[in-house]
Amino acid sequence: MTPQIEIRGLSKIYPIPGGEVHALTNINLTIEKGDIYGIIGMSGAGKSTLIRCLNRLDTPTDGQILIDGENILAMDKKQLRATRRRMAMIFQQFNLLMQKSVARNVRYPLEIAGVPKKQANERVMELLRIVGLEDKANAFPAQLSGGQKQRVAIARALASDPEMLLCDEATSALDPMTTQSILALLQKINQELGITVVLITHEMAVIRQICNKVAILDGGLLAEEGTVDDVFMHTKSAAGRRLFGILPDQEEIPPQPAIRIVFDGESAEQPIISKLVKEIGLDVNILSADIRQLNQKAYGQMMIARPDDPFELQQVMEYLRGLGMTVEEVHVP
Repeated sequence: MTPQIEIRGLSKIYPIPGGEVHALTNINLTIEKGDIYGIIGMSGAGKSTLIRCLNRLDTPTDGQILIDGENILAMDKKQLRATRRRMAMIFQQFNLLMQKSVARNVRYPLEIAGVPKKQANERVMELLRIVGLEDKANAFPAQLSGGQKQRVAIARALASDPEMLLCDEATSALDPMTTQSILALLQKINQELGITVVLITHEMAVIRQICNKVAILDGGLLAEEGTVDDVFMHTKSAAGRRLFGILPDQEEIPPQPAIRIVFDGESAEQPIISKLVKEIGLDVNILSADIRQLNQKAYGQMMIARPDDPFELQQVMEYLRGLGMTVEEVHVP
């Protein structure tokens, strides 16, 4: 089955005085229809450049971007306009028309498309019901909270019946509670309308709450990608370890040998360390432990000090793996 979005060997180089900046280097991603796909990385990782290339606001230096198997980089202007109508964008700063009411903001794309006024008004009210703002139709943006403004922006983005919703840091200007409500709305839109959602973010909490797939960018490179569950359970890159709280932001902190144990919410209730101490007879120093929600499922991770003795280390690793735990050696502060 052809992926809805496929990125192949994508690179973007910006010329600067005296040299060039490699914003993206050989990025390969596959996004299936119906995914909520998170693209995460710290500032400067290349996230916004990637999404700008995806909707052709920026032109890649090399590579291909396929939408349902069609390379958008080879499209003429007419084909590109038609493809862009299938993609809607949501931005951090809302980009509402401040002199127009909420209803007029949402109706604006329909007016441009020449939709008859009666039909457009019906569609506007339908969209405002979807985002929970039907009582704000006559209000103006200045009268709304940040979360309400983003809901208006989402309703406007949905006006053209897009198949894909591209969100560029859509919640980073919002407080945590409002962020949760906007993410829940995006999840509802994904499930009820079947719209593929691509989320650009620097916040792991956003990925944890609603994404089923994730790609981690680091310095313009793809550090790792896959299902959220798999990337969390088997984190391979330093960028992934930092984002999941396994490594410190400052890698120069002297490392301490440790064992990382990852388990699902069911086994989180089990006294794993107590059993380990009793059955193997070793003292265990717990460095950290927490439980997180990932893709609507509970997962936990625990850091314990690694035994110095190789035989004891092997005993601990084998025992934990025998309980079905995902276990790996890492370095933490």
